[in-house]
Amino acid sequence: MSANPTRMRDTHTAGRSTDESERTGPWWWVSTIVTWMLLIITTAFVLALIVVPFLGSAQPYTVLTESMRPTYPPGTLVVARDGDMNRLATGEVVTYQLRSGEPEVVTHRIIASGMNSDGTRTYITKGDNNPRADAAPVKPEQIRGTVWYSIPYLGYVNNWLTGDTRVLVVSVLAGALGVYALFQLIGAVVEVRRARARPNP
Repeated sequence: MSANPTRMRDTHTAGRSTDESERTGPWWWVSTIVTWMLLIITTAFVLALIVVPFLGSAQPYTVLTESMRPTYPPGTLVVARDGDMNRLATGEVVTYQLRSGEPEVVTHRIIASGMNSDGTRTYITKGDNNPRADAAPVKPEQIRGTVWYSIPYLGYVNNWLTGDTRVLVVSVLAGALGVYALFQLIGAVVEVRRARARPNP
């Protein structure tokens, strides 16, 4: 008994329409948009917090106090880049050690500069939200860098990502991006094979 060719064509057409509706329906669009948003956010996070500072010989720090409001509120990530600390201009924002050689740092703005009696340069700094300048002048060797860029709230993440945690998170994110890229590649290959296997209408 011979098959009805018209019915077979209708069956193939219906199957193709179902495949196309699955790829263009509302849930497909929602999942695609959410996936790409997560991918973009994750990539931007890794670039801003880890990759760009590393490539730019810079160091990320977290603003913890109210002293630099409204420019840098608490929780802001500031990335300070090294340079010639003897040629800083008034108005630049710097991250400096409170005591030379010790890890505690502050991010404040330079409001004046001067010279010691021995000819070494010093800077007067002040928090934008503070009523008075900082008590002690800042020496060039105390300065860790000038603020290159900043991102609100990301400083809280920077505080959490220390030592082994940073390495673990970077590894997981890199692995996730790799798996996603592989998934997309496999999906594209499967779709090409399906398209080739479909009979012409």
